[in-house]
Amino acid sequence: MMNSIRKLVSCVILDLDGTLVNTDGIVSEVLKVYLVKYEKKWDGREAQKIIGKTPIEAAAAIVEDYGLPMSKEDLLSEISPMFSDQWCKLKALPGAYRLIKHLRGHGVQMALASNSPRDSIEKKISYHPTWKESFATIIAGDEVKAGKPSPEIFLEAAKRLSVDPSKCLVIEDSLPGVVAAKAADMEVVAVPSLPKQSHLYTAADEVINSLLDLRPEKWGLPSFEDWIDGTLPLEPWHIGGPVIKGYGRGSKVLGIPTANLSVEGYASVLSEHPAGVYFGWAKLSTRGFYKMVMSIGWNPYFDNTEKTIEPWLLHKFDEDFYGEELHLVIVGYIRPEANFPSLESLIAKIHEDGKIAENALELPIYAKYKDETYFKSIHNNHL
Repeated sequence: MMNSIRKLVSCVILDLDGTLVNTDGIVSEVLKVYLVKYEKKWDGREAQKIIGKTPIEAAAAIVEDYGLPMSKEDLLSEISPMFSDQWCKLKALPGAYRLIKHLRGHGVQMALASNSPRDSIEKKISYHPTWKESFATIIAGDEVKAGKPSPEIFLEAAKRLSVDPSKCLVIEDSLPGVVAAKAADMEVVAVPSLPKQSHLYTAADEVINSLLDLRPEKWGLPSFEDWIDGTLPLEPWHIGGPVIKGYGRGSKVLGIPTANLSVEGYASVLSEHPAGVYFGWAKLSTRGFYKMVMSIGWNPYFDNTEKTIEPWLLHKFDEDFYGEELHLVIVGYIRPEANFPSLESLIAKIHEDGKIAENALELPIYAKYKDETYFKSIHNNHL
């Protein structure tokens, strides 16, 4: 494996908002409510302009774009307390706990470097046990002269860790963060927080879909040991509803019978999971359990703001099951969403995903969820 190492690093510097926690969701919610007062409607695309910016720059962009009758300072002082009240709802992004625990367990030094002010960082991480003590140092935007895209915050982190900047690996979700890390002469892995934006991140040394896809061994760091036969066990989650008329596009184009599931009421559940290929157990109300592999993707019809799922039940059905209740328990992850050069290569990959899932679901760690009482309990909890 040695020849595939990009560059040896000895420590990791993490960004916070959009990298470890889902700040964008809360920012959008608060602004949606706030702008109603001025008879303005929050536009999700605006998020691209404020991600990774310092708070005052973000406020300036909003004042200008929405023509608000106030200064950026006034806007910031009005909405800061609104944000502060919401930080308790901030969710860790998929793979964040896993990454911090892994690096800490292997004694890899970590720093947290964020454009947010110190008190805001402290408040956000206070809701996540073990995080604060996992970082050797925390650098905030109000502790440096200039925030990202200036490299200052990262250079300060390296100085506090007593490590040469070129020996640091930065993990970032925003363009200002990537620019800052490269200007500091560091290696950088980008995990873009907005869908379909990876083409903008050409300056990064690697672009990955989510933290689940990080391979630390590429940077000479200890590799994750939790992958099993090409699958990553996840905390199980579930989704269910009636099968709606018409197979998913998979059936027509790929000859693979995918079920079209109505995902009404599950938008927020889906928003928490990265696009990619997952697997688990499916239960049809009248027929029992089936092995299942599924893709989560961005719905091209909704300007990539909504996710869709296509489950593929690994079984030959003689007839359709429209209108039946389908419940899915997702127990593991296989790979990120990918673009394929041809339909043939896509079909081959989907069949490979199916084989991986088919075999993995025989393992006790996954097989135990094929259980009537378990399905009943999660179903009732959701109602």
